Amino acid sequence: MKLFTKSLLALSLAGLSAQSFGAAFQLAEQNVSGLGRAYAGEASAADDASVVGRNAALMTQFSSAQLSVAAMYVEPDVSLDGTSTNNGLPANVLDESSIAPSAIVPAVYYTRALNDQWFIGAGIYSQFGLATDFESDYAAGQLAGETEIVTINTNLSVAYKVDEQWSVAFGLDHVYADAKIVRNLGANPFNVPAQTEAVRLEGDDSAFGWHVGASYQMDAKTRFGLSYRSETDIKFEGDFSNQLPATPPFYGTASAKLPGSVDLTLPAIAELSATHQWNDIVTVHASVMWTGWDSFQTLAADVEGRGTVFTKNESFSDSWRYAVGSEYRFSKALKLRMGLAYDTSPADDAHLSISIPDTDRIWFSFGGEYQLDDHSSIDLGASILRGKTQNFVEHDNFGSAWGFESRGHAAIVGAQYNYQF
Repeated sequence: MKLFTKSLLALSLAGLSAQSFGAAFQLAEQNVSGLGRAYAGEASAADDASVVGRNAALMTQFSSAQLSVAAMYVEPDVSLDGTSTNNGLPANVLDESSIAPSAIVPAVYYTRALNDQWFIGAGIYSQFGLATDFESDYAAGQLAGETEIVTINTNLSVAYKVDEQWSVAFGLDHVYADAKIVRNLGANPFNVPAQTEAVRLEGDDSAFGWHVGASYQMDAKTRFGLSYRSETDIKFEGDFSNQLPATPPFYGTASAKLPGSVDLTLPAIAELSATHQWNDIVTVHASVMWTGWDSFQTLAADVEGRGTVFTKNESFSDSWRYAVGSEYRFSKALKLRMGLAYDTSPADDAHLSISIPDTDRIWFSFGGEYQLDDHSSIDLGASILRGKTQNFVEHDNFGSAWGFESRGHAAIVGAQYNYQF
């Protein structure tokens, strides 16, 4: 593959790394009971069957079978203002009011006791995802077009109650991942239409990981939890193509498809939480989460018959998430929640991308649980995410330097139904 096409592929994969592997797209939205307290205490709070997804050792807190079904609606607000160009075009051709489409994130969990000591559970949910979508004739089309990654995690877990204080758990995760990247040529000196596809990559894969968890009941009012989820290696295998002619200077595929693959690693995750019942009315929660993004140092792509066509150093750092939250027992049937969290980004200034610029974020959350009857309840929750403003410059294959100011915020609302058998 000639230099021009290699460079286009490199730009597209750089966009994939920012889109799929920013902390903003490590989805915290795995249940609604935790959403209302900004997911504080997720490894120690035994709310419902969704404990399967964050710390399966908490299954031992339920003597009867539990079912939880949840859906969360995510409304991103990611906008761009052009700040500079070096090719004579006005900077405002880069302005975009919204580059990230909304999404619905579903989840379902079930857990039951086998006897007084052994418990099993299962869950289907997502840990990584979201997308960006630019107009096909966007001036900086090589840098960002259509990017989408979807993951589905199927979790099977077993927990063992060691004694009245300690519980441990182990489980397997099956992860299905599907990715799509489309990049257009954008403004160019060849009089080729800006909407011409320069890169189209589509592929999927499935892989296995594992997780462990533990909980410690210090006394009747205080519980600690610790969970760990392994890395998962994904090899996206699919088709690479573009609409560029096979002749110089493009050396494209002329819409012909070539087998290709991209190796990606979903990072390991560890969480330490504490839950304390302050009195009969108030319970407080706290969490610290570590995500091992330092495992994501390079990104490479291979095309059959062409070998490795792209290698890029990413040099990501580990990210951290800190959360505190509380619950207020308003009545026998109604519990109110609130929380605050702070996410750090794994990307440094050298890796920012309009494919969705990653940034540190603050969560403001509130919600509640209402007991419908002796067996069922519903959870409602909402969070507002505020990210800091970023300024950066990206370069495309034609030597254009595009300057951006980005703002990344989001709103999340969700509902969850719980049933105790």
